[in-house]
Amino acid sequence: MRFAIFGDIHANLHALETVLADAKAQACTHYVCMGDIVGYNAFPKQCLDIVRNLECPAVKGNHDEQASMIGEQEGFNPLAEEAMHWTREQLSREDKDWLRSLRLQRQVRDFTIVHATLDTPHKWGYVFNQLDAAASFSYQHTTVCFIGHTHTPKAYIRDGSVRTTPLDVLAIQQGKKYLVNVGSVGQPRDGDWRSAYCIYDTNTNEIHLRRLEYDIEGAQRAILDAGLPRRLAERLAVGR
Repeated sequence: MRFAIFGDIHANLHALETVLADAKAQACTHYVCMGDIVGYNAFPKQCLDIVRNLECPAVKGNHDEQASMIGEQEGFNPLAEEAMHWTREQLSREDKDWLRSLRLQRQVRDFTIVHATLDTPHKWGYVFNQLDAAASFSYQHTTVCFIGHTHTPKAYIRDGSVRTTPLDVLAIQQGKKYLVNVGSVGQPRDGDWRSAYCIYDTNTNEIHLRRLEYDIEGAQRAILDAGLPRRLAERLAVGR
């Protein structure tokens, strides 16, 4: 099996279509969504429909949760909240019900997926370093767990101690545990504007990071045409 594992789409249709086309070209057989389908960008409804039609395993992100709730919630900065207010207006009751129904974490085949952390998935904490990773490892019962939320592709390995490990091509070895952030489809924040997702090949036990150029100018124009804050368009180009 070859799993295309992607998340933090954030309503960026141009990026999502590019990622899914690449996954098909890479002979992926299955799809997994790590959450945060909506928020920030201009195509929440379209991206939600695509993911839902894939009928793939998916978990809930914090923006998915916010979009399915009524009224403003604490924890979002003004820029994110302005985009979220607009996003809620684009979604139907059925869309919100579907987002609300997503689980916070789940096991797919023999690996785990969660948007934020395994120790407190409902609190939307971030895994930025080895200490954060160690907390999740304590609750990880599978060899591999995929996460998102930071928009930065990164891998941690526990083999006695917890350390970071290169992600470009990661070979999974028995007796060790791996916590892998697949990066962001629609709003990378590692200084690289290209979309990120991972392919997990269970036949070779390898994880491959993919970075893809997409029609960023089209995505930016759509943000401005929707009346969303200009800052949301500008940040796409710098990967922050």
